[in-house]
Amino acid sequence: MQEKIIILDFGSQTTQLIGRRVRELNTYCEILPYNKFPHDDPSVIGVILSGSPFSVYDDKAFKTDIAALRGKLPILGICYGAQLMAWEMGGNVESAPSREYGRAQLTEVEESNPLLHSVAPGSQVWMSHGDTITSLPESLRPIASTDRVPVAAYQAVDGEKLWGVQFHPEVYHSECGMQILRNFVVDICGSRCDWSAASFIESTVNDLRRQLGDDKVVLGLSGGVDSSVAAVLLNKAIGSNLTCIFVDHGMLRKNEFTNVMNDYECLGLNVIGVDASAKFFKELAGVTDPERKRKIIGKGFIDVFDEEAHKVKDVKWLAQGTIYPDCIESLSITGTTIKSHHNVGGLPEKMNLELCEPLRLLFKDEVRAVGRELGIPEHLISRHPFPGPGLAVRILGDITPEKVAVLQEADDIFIQGLRDWDLYNKVWQAGAILLPVQSVGVMGDERTYERAVALRAVTSTDAMTADWAHLPYEFMAKVSNDIINKVRGVNRVCYDISSKPPATIEWE
Repeated sequence: MQEKIIILDFGSQTTQLIGRRVRELNTYCEILPYNKFPHDDPSVIGVILSGSPFSVYDDKAFKTDIAALRGKLPILGICYGAQLMAWEMGGNVESAPSREYGRAQLTEVEESNPLLHSVAPGSQVWMSHGDTITSLPESLRPIASTDRVPVAAYQAVDGEKLWGVQFHPEVYHSECGMQILRNFVVDICGSRCDWSAASFIESTVNDLRRQLGDDKVVLGLSGGVDSSVAAVLLNKAIGSNLTCIFVDHGMLRKNEFTNVMNDYECLGLNVIGVDASAKFFKELAGVTDPERKRKIIGKGFIDVFDEEAHKVKDVKWLAQGTIYPDCIESLSITGTTIKSHHNVGGLPEKMNLELCEPLRLLFKDEVRAVGRELGIPEHLISRHPFPGPGLAVRILGDITPEKVAVLQEADDIFIQGLRDWDLYNKVWQAGAILLPVQSVGVMGDERTYERAVALRAVTSTDAMTADWAHLPYEFMAKVSNDIINKVRGVNRVCYDISSKPPATIEWE
């Protein structure tokens, strides 16, 4: 039985970062809604309560039954989680005189405490809260503080395995953060630290064999690392019972359809390639709304896929390369849709297929680790994420074959330039965006009125947050010059220096 840590999600995006940090300790974890704790699961070895956008005293605040967890498993509350436990146990939580964001230093540390082992006074931690614990109940005692936060961390009295910290150990800027999480997960909860890419492959292949038996499966390939890893994993589990379908909607990168088909052939996958570009261009004609474009491409993909899947006899399952951030961004815990993903949300009833998503609980870096363990070539593993709708969400306004051709050329110059300058693997994602504006230029003795292209390159670890990549000026000058000189119809190149949040990585 795979032991695990349960992380209860109260609506904070840092919840996913907590999960990634626990996984880095070679410990499996699952992120569940705040009110869905699996009380009857014997594999759970500890509980972490996450942050939240709410205050504990808000009427709409998410609450969980702390009493039902106490005394049964070790508990660690982080930020809102710590405040919630203190509040529920009789302490006071109030709006802080001034908001506490950014760097702080621990001034007092109970170094003998199991949670704070090897954490020294003066260690930098990261604060991000507008409320603070102003008094603790008699059942809790402080174990760390900063100059502005008297209760930076606490523990239950009488040896109960319950702790809370008002800072964020999961973020990079908390110098002692991983040590604190290691103290909790390994020393306090007793994790065996036996979860790895290799163990995931072994357990997942066995699970897939039990789940699928001799059933036939179809999988929609995109050329990206997620669907590629899912395909190789399924191929390892069920072999010839897997049929992959790669749909070209006409908005892939330059030469991508041919290149990807060759890669899949080398991997020994059974792949059907379908050129459906004419269908998609027809259905997208005149459409400018970003969400409608995504919906049209999503439906079109399903329609084409469904037609091809019906040509394969006795298919019972549809496999997808859905990963965890896809699910998180499609529907947040507050019920707010951020953007739609073509591979999230289930299947149309007409397909009459069951859904198989072997990577659903993995983060992107974990997918890559699994891919390397499976022996997938590095150029596929290290490929930047690419949106399912392809260049359609990088062309602002309506979609035409001519616009796609322009963007393909500009994008190809940018991506190849990143590779040539040894920058490709230093950024998380990059691409070109065709803007719906034209500008005046001078080329030779002629005035031009042509299109503008924006370049986007970001650094990230999981796509939940991202910062713009600080690329060398010399490189940017070379790429800009090459695009303007080589791509007919473009006379201006810009660089996007927006972070996420607030700006998404893609423009649409």
